Amino acid sequence: MTAQAGILLALLCAFATNVGFLLKHRGACAAPDVSLKHPVRSAIGLFRSKWFAVGMLVAAAAWGLHVGALALAPLSVVQAVIAGGLVFLTVLAERCFGFTVGTRQWAGVGLTALGLVLLVVTLPHGGDSHASYSTAGMIAFESALLFIGTFLVLSPRLGSHQQHGVMLGTAAGILFGVSDVAIKALTTSVGEEGVQGLVSPWLVTCVVASVIAFYASARGLQKGAAVPVITLTSAAANVSAISGGILVFGDPMPSDPLGIAVQSFAFLLVIVAAALTPAPLRAARAKA
Repeated sequence: MTAQAGILLALLCAFATNVGFLLKHRGACAAPDVSLKHPVRSAIGLFRSKWFAVGMLVAAAAWGLHVGALALAPLSVVQAVIAGGLVFLTVLAERCFGFTVGTRQWAGVGLTALGLVLLVVTLPHGGDSHASYSTAGMIAFESALLFIGTFLVLSPRLGSHQQHGVMLGTAAGILFGVSDVAIKALTTSVGEEGVQGLVSPWLVTCVVASVIAFYASARGLQKGAAVPVITLTSAAANVSAISGGILVFGDPMPSDPLGIAVQSFAFLLVIVAAALTPAPLRAARAKA
C-alpha cells in the first residue's frame, strides 16, 4: 500500500509539473525579456507576471509531491512514472492552454516518455539510498555538464529564434540534472555527518546550477514554443541525472543482453524524439 501511495504521488507530481511549466510559459511570454546581465530586474519582471508566479507555486507543490513519492516508493519507479507523465503535456497544452499540437509533436513527446521509462526501468535497483561516490568523478561530471549547460545559455547566436529557445530549455534541463546529482551527494554527506554535511562544495554547485537553470528555463519559454522546450527540459534533466547515477555513484548497469539492448533502444528513442519535437507550434488563440 505504501508503494502504491508513492506511485499516486508521483503521478500527481507529473501532472503538477507540466501544469506549472505551461503556466510559467504563459507568464514568461507576458513578462519582460530575461537578461543574465540584469538578473534581479529579470526575476522581478517574471514574478510580477501573475501566471509565472502561479506557475512557480504549482512547481513548488510538485516538488513537495516528488519528495513524498521518493519517501514511499523506489526511486526508479518514481522516475518512470514522472517520465511517462510527459504525455500529460500535450493533452494539457491542447485542451487547456490553446495550443494546436500536431502529429509530429505527439510522436516526439510520446517517444520521449517511452524512452525515459524504458531507460529507468532497465536500471537494476540499488539497495542503498546513500550511495558512495568518487570525488574526482563528481568534479569531472559536474564540471563538464556545468560547462555544456552554461555554453548553451551564453550562445544566443546558435540556431534560429525557435531553436535557441529549445537549446535554452535543454541547457536548463542539463543544469537541473547537475543540481539533482549535487543533491544526491549532499544526502550522502548528511547521512554520514548529519547537518554538518551541508557544509559542502556540492551545496554551492546545487545553488549555482539551479539559479542559472531558472533563468535559462524562463528565457527558453519566452523564445521557444511550450511543448518542445518543456519536453527537452524534462528529457535533459532525466538523462543527466541517470547518467550521474551511473558515472558518479556507480549505479549498476544491465548485465544481460536483453537489458543492454532495451536500454540502447531507449537512448535511441530519446534522440529520435529530440529531432521530432522542436517543430513549431502555433497558439489557437491570442496570448493573454
